[in-house]
Amino acid sequence: MLDVFAVENYVMLALQLLLIGIKIFALVSCLSFSSESYVAAGKLTKATWGAILGIGVVLEIVPLPLLLIGLAFTIAALVYLADVRPALSGLRRR
Repeated sequence: MLDVFAVENYVMLALQLLLIGIKIFALVSCLSFSSESYVAAGKLTKATWGAILGIGVVLEIVPLPLLLIGLAFTIAALVYLADVRPALSGLRRR
């Protein structure tokens, strides 16, 4: 017999692992660019993005009932990946 709650638990676990992966990837990507790149791209500083993404990773790993705050940090990671990372990658060294 199919247990609906077990399926729901597996889906939630997969979603949580996906979000942890996205946030860790965004954090590692953030740390791989120089501070000058952020200034040249006209984005927030490296320290600011590092703090935002680092707190997001910690809140995703630590099981706290902060769903709305976790959602905000997920959106921040997605904004970094969709806007900031391409701008930083587009810069060329001369």
